[in-house]
Amino acid sequence: MKRYWLLFSQAVTVLAAAYFVVATLQPSWLQRGATRSSAGISLIEAPSAPVAQPAAGSFSAAARKAAPAVVSINTSKAVRHPRSNDPWFQFFFGDQGTQAQTGLGSGVIISPDGYILTNNHVVEGADEIEVTLTDSRRARATVIGTDPETDLAVLKVELDKLPVIVLGDSDQLAVGDQVLAIGNPFGVGQTVTSGIVSALGRSQLGINTFENFIQTDAAINPGNSGGALVDVNGNLMGVNTAIYSRSGGSMGIGFAIPVSTAKLVLDGIVRDGQVTRGWIGVEPNELSPELAQTFGVQATEGVIITGVLQGGPAAQAGVRPGDVILRVDGKATNNVSQLLTAVAALKPGTAAPFDLQRGDARMEVSVVPGTRPRLQQRR
Repeated sequence: MKRYWLLFSQAVTVLAAAYFVVATLQPSWLQRGATRSSAGISLIEAPSAPVAQPAAGSFSAAARKAAPAVVSINTSKAVRHPRSNDPWFQFFFGDQGTQAQTGLGSGVIISPDGYILTNNHVVEGADEIEVTLTDSRRARATVIGTDPETDLAVLKVELDKLPVIVLGDSDQLAVGDQVLAIGNPFGVGQTVTSGIVSALGRSQLGINTFENFIQTDAAINPGNSGGALVDVNGNLMGVNTAIYSRSGGSMGIGFAIPVSTAKLVLDGIVRDGQVTRGWIGVEPNELSPELAQTFGVQATEGVIITGVLQGGPAAQAGVRPGDVILRVDGKATNNVSQLLTAVAALKPGTAAPFDLQRGDARMEVSVVPGTRPRLQQRR
């Protein structure tokens, strides 16, 4: 036994001495991943990881799933100088003719039939629209229809084997959920940024007539408009639309239209060529103590009506100026935005109950909504 112990101790001594010599003269030999470059420089490289296994916390799987369905949109339109018809302008500067004005945005392929969702302001007034896919294919796009009141537009391209994004359920989003914004900011090429859902149901921003925005701090910049806001599974949650910025670049406050709204607009445009919404012909205002006192109404919530169109649906149902609308078809209306959304959701020609307060009395009237006039017609 003593003999074996002596052999063991001698072996350990020899190994320790060898380790000391190597650590002193060639320490790089003992470092994991040690290698030498072609120039003979000693380097340390991380061990290669399996390709199919992303790093912890990586969103690469979501980006790979959603990015191919996000396209770049280039538009052009011919414009003339605003004073081109002025004789004095032509005398000094000659006939300037027309010049091509270009625009840039993004879009999302939502159907293998070639339908693309984007923002109305991306394609508004464009003479030509070209769509570029991530696989470098290009195609001319036609406008199927637009909805300026939500700032959405539907395009169509004639291409085969299109990548299609998976639609998620934006109603299940919660503040704090992680999201990715995918688009083509400043024309540099497709870019993916990450952030969280900062707020839900943002309205009264003065951007669109109907507002129900998802707010996010994922970087959104010019060129991202019409691009995709996706969850960590790569499912579409919204269409990036606008940013709050003092410099023109991202300041961490971006807004996206929920996919639930986008689907309603898509169906209406493809089916009818436009989005059909309810309309009752009233002038609503936020309820304030001053307006309540002016009209003599004892209400602390709801939307006060300061004007009623003569012969309109509301007037025919008996709604008067000074009435406060509390609920529309069972939905509470605490501000003008909620009232517009609730009325727009009504089916034209089908009666709906309205809960009102007139003076100190509450009542219910049945209103048969009409069809909301198109924005261009109202202008």
